[in-house]
Amino acid sequence: MSLSSSTAPARVEYQTHPSQYKHWKLKFEGPVATLGADFDENAGLRPGYKLKLNSYDLGVDIELNDAINRIRFEHPEVQAVVLTSLKDKVFCSGANIFMLGLSSHAWKVNFCKFTNETRNSFEDSSQHSGLKFLAAVNGACAGGGYEVALACDEILLVDDRSSAVSLPEVPLLGVLPGTGGLTRVTDKRKVRHDLADIFCTSQEGVRGQKAVDWRLVDAIAKPAQFAAAVQERALKLAQSSQRPGPGAGAKGVMLPPLARTIEADALRYSTVTVEIDRARRLATFTIKAPTQPVQSDVAAIEAAGAQWFPLVLARELDDAILSMRTNELDIGTWLFKTQGDIAAVQQMDAVLLAQRNHWFVRETVGLLRRTLSRVDVSSRSLFALIEAGSCFAGTYLELALACDRQYQLRLDDAAAAPKIATGEANFGLYPMATGESRLERRFYGEQPALDAVRARLGQPLDGAAAATLGLVTSAPDDIDWADEVRLAIEERVAMSPDALTGMEANLRFNGKENMHTRVFGRLTAWQNWIFQRPNAVGEKGALKVYGKGDKAAFDWNRV
Repeated sequence: MSLSSSTAPARVEYQTHPSQYKHWKLKFEGPVATLGADFDENAGLRPGYKLKLNSYDLGVDIELNDAINRIRFEHPEVQAVVLTSLKDKVFCSGANIFMLGLSSHAWKVNFCKFTNETRNSFEDSSQHSGLKFLAAVNGACAGGGYEVALACDEILLVDDRSSAVSLPEVPLLGVLPGTGGLTRVTDKRKVRHDLADIFCTSQEGVRGQKAVDWRLVDAIAKPAQFAAAVQERALKLAQSSQRPGPGAGAKGVMLPPLARTIEADALRYSTVTVEIDRARRLATFTIKAPTQPVQSDVAAIEAAGAQWFPLVLARELDDAILSMRTNELDIGTWLFKTQGDIAAVQQMDAVLLAQRNHWFVRETVGLLRRTLSRVDVSSRSLFALIEAGSCFAGTYLELALACDRQYQLRLDDAAAAPKIATGEANFGLYPMATGESRLERRFYGEQPALDAVRARLGQPLDGAAAATLGLVTSAPDDIDWADEVRLAIEERVAMSPDALTGMEANLRFNGKENMHTRVFGRLTAWQNWIFQRPNAVGEKGALKVYGKGDKAAFDWNRV
C-alpha cells in the first residue's frame, strides 16, 4: 500500500486535542511540563504497520506539535518541557521503518518536512520565548528518536549499560538522518568530524561516558539518580526562561477547535479562504484584514484570549498551509491575495509591536513567525497578486515578500489603485530560518535599498512606487494586468515541479546559511534524492527489505 493522496484519499487532519491523543501523555508540575512518549503501536495514521518500540509516524508528530502549542498558550506557568519515555528500556526508536517502506516518495518527504518544522520549533521557542527543552533519554534512542533529543536544549542519558544514542540510517536503511540529525550533530553539538563519521555509520550507537565525551549528550546519570537529575536540570533550565512561570498570575489561553468548512474545492475559515482550481492546478489563498480594531491593552487582549484576531489568523493560516501541503499534492501553484483595509492591518501590527513583551502576545508573534516560515519552505510556486481591495501591509506584506513573485495592479485613478505599505514588522519581527528579515533577504542586506524602503515606512505605495523601491516584481496597468498575470501563471504551471522545487528553494534562501537552512536544504536535496535511489527503495533496497531477513543489494557505482 502506498501512503499517497492518490491511493489513500482520506484527508490528514492536523487539528487534535489532548483528549484524543494516542501517543503522548502530558503532566504539569510547577514550571515543568513532562511529555511522556507512550506510542500506541496499533494507532498508526495509516494501516499496514505497527508503531513498535516507540517508533513514530506523522500522527505522532501531529500530536507532538499540538502538545507544544498547548503548552505555549494554555500553560504560561511552564518554563521547561521534559521529553521522556513511559516505556521500559526504550526512549524512541525513530521513524517507523515499515511506514517509510510502504509510503510514496511524496509522503516520506512531507513527513520529514513537518517533522523538521516541529523539531525546529523547539529551538525557535527556546530562543524567542524562553520555553526550554530537556530530553530525558531513559532507554534506547535511535534515529529520529535521537533527532528529537538533538532539538532540545539539553540531553540527559540514563547510564544503565544498555541505553545508547544512535543515528543508524546510513548502515541500516541506506538513507540519511533526515530530520536534522547530521546537521545538529555537527552544527549544534559540534561533534568532531571523525567521531561523527563513526557514530553515523554504526548501528549500535554510543552510551555512557563515551556519549558525553563525544558531545552526543550533555550528561549521564545512574538509574537510581536519574529522576532526581532530570528534575534538577529541568528546574535549572526553567530559571533562564522569559515565560511568566508559577506564581506570576498569568492565565492560560485555551485553544478551541478551529471554525472551518471543508468543501470539495475549498477550505473556509473566518480569516482565511483557500479556493482550488483543479483544472489549472492552482490554489488561491485570500487572507482577510481585521474588520474592527484589534484589542490593544493587556486586559482586553487577555479577555479576548483565543478569539484575539492575530491568534485566530495565525492558527487558521497555519492549518490551511499544512492541509494544502499534505492533502493537495497536485496543486503546485499558490496565489496569495489579501482583502481589507491597510489601516486595520497597521493598527494590528502596532499592537503586536507595543505589547510584544507580554507572554501571550509574544507567543502569538511566535506562531505567526513559524507559520510564515512554513510558507518559505513549502515546495509550491508562490505568487502574490496585489489587486483592488488588497491590504498587503506589515504582517500581511510578509506573505507577499515570501512569494517567488509579486504582481501589483497599477491604475491611473490614484484613489482606487491598490497599495502596499511596509512597517516595523517587516524589519525583524518575523525572521526567516536564516535569521534575516524577508526584506534583508530580498535586498541581500544592502543598506541603500533597505534605507530607501525605511524612508517610506508606513506610507501607502502604489504599483509604480513599489516597483521603484524593488518591492514588487511587476506593476502592469489595468489593460495588461489580466494577460500578464495569466501568462505568468500558465507558464509556471506548465514547468517541471521537480525542477521548480529545487530552483525555488535555492532562490528563496540566498545569502548566509545557518543550521536551520542547512537542515531544510539537505532534506530538499540530499535526502530527497537518496530516498528515490534503488539502494534505498528498489526491490532489494535497504528500506524495502528491512525486517524481512533479506540483505540489501546495492548498486556499487558512486554517483
